[in-house]
Amino acid sequence: MIPAVSFSGKRVSLFGLGGSGIATARALIAGGADVLAWDDNPESVAKATGAGIATADLRGADWAKFSAFVLSPGVPLTHPKPHWTVELARGSGVEIIGDIELFCRERMLSAPTSPFIAITGTNGKSTTTALTAHILKAAGRDTQMGGNIGRAVMTLDPPEPDRHYVVECSSYQIDLAPSINPTAGILLNLTPDHLDRHGTMQHYAAIKERLVAGSETAIVGIDDSWCAQIAERLERAGRHVIRISKRLPLTDGYFADGGDLMEAVHGRYSRVAFLEGIGSLRGQHNAQNALAAVASCLRVGLELGEIQSGLESFPGLAHRMEQVGRKDHVLFINDSKATNADAAAPALSSFARIYWIAGGLPKEGGIEPLRGFFPRIAKAYLIGEAAPAFSATLGEAVPYEISGTLAAAVEHAAHDAAKDDSGEAVVLLSPACASFDQFKNFEVRGEAFRQAANAIEGVRPIGGAR
Repeated sequence: MIPAVSFSGKRVSLFGLGGSGIATARALIAGGADVLAWDDNPESVAKATGAGIATADLRGADWAKFSAFVLSPGVPLTHPKPHWTVELARGSGVEIIGDIELFCRERMLSAPTSPFIAITGTNGKSTTTALTAHILKAAGRDTQMGGNIGRAVMTLDPPEPDRHYVVECSSYQIDLAPSINPTAGILLNLTPDHLDRHGTMQHYAAIKERLVAGSETAIVGIDDSWCAQIAERLERAGRHVIRISKRLPLTDGYFADGGDLMEAVHGRYSRVAFLEGIGSLRGQHNAQNALAAVASCLRVGLELGEIQSGLESFPGLAHRMEQVGRKDHVLFINDSKATNADAAAPALSSFARIYWIAGGLPKEGGIEPLRGFFPRIAKAYLIGEAAPAFSATLGEAVPYEISGTLAAAVEHAAHDAAKDDSGEAVVLLSPACASFDQFKNFEVRGEAFRQAANAIEGVRPIGGAR
């Protein structure tokens, strides 16, 4: 835990008592703050009360006595309308912050030179965060990873000068962290997302920009126009900007050239790392993630050899193009996290001969956006409620069967792939659907795929993220 000593002796209100909310309340109390917390869910309030956290309906609180209001990132700050607690805080002139802001203040108070890498973007945040932390740990650095992935940020070990922090930040968390100031801030990409909570794409982009604007070094992916403009703006403002691109050669920055990761300095190129043969980092999208990790690790002092070693030993994230097993020329890939067509596209673009397991609870738009990948699909195995609609889209373009269940789909796909003599065949679970018709969540679905694949005679499990 990181005790929030910056609020020692002060009264702080807090709303949102999920896992991170309770962790934040405990950190404040450990730091000497007088905390009053609340949640709209009575069960959450009861759990917090049982944990020794003072609770009361904040509608009846004296807001003039609060030094700060800590809001859960899951609670609306601006759109579709501010939460009632936000209105009360603003009406009393109480600053509104989140747990990332608390972390930033504690770091500045006790170990301002501790290396701090913060990652955001619409896609790829979690993989980049996990990859960066893995490289640092593999190189023997004292490394803490958390935020929007894994552990709540205030449950990490307290800042020390040589302790490295790798923190994934959602737009909601950045919106509540006005003084965020990482050593290296990464903005991977921007596409429309969470507009119900941010109102417009302009507002969403402006929030994401805050993370890199406050960084000592801003690492910005420039493969979309929003981020390219942000990089230009930061540079004009005198910030130190490192551009990365997964598809364009750069004059200055880092870019991907096939499986090679290149550094450009005034138009002169040199290879800094390579991804060839690293199964957990297949695909152009992972080239962007790796470029960001390489640039940030170089920024905090790692050597190229240490970085390459970390790339090669990275196991990947569970349920995100996770290699779970192999039998001869057949590779089994768990991409259960792909809950819509856009999320399934990276996996479909990464393999040439695919036995595709798709379906579940359908999302708007179906799989029509994936039509460009149909030539890569040897056969599709359709499951769940989406099967009839998906079969209509596939039509005569892709051979398919309606397998019904995931277990049947894995069995049939493995059988067919084993007879494919065209090279590597991939049995790919990338459902392009939510899981809720047959599974509790995408994690349970992915675990069911892993178990079914590894139960096939002759399949060798591949060690990876679990």
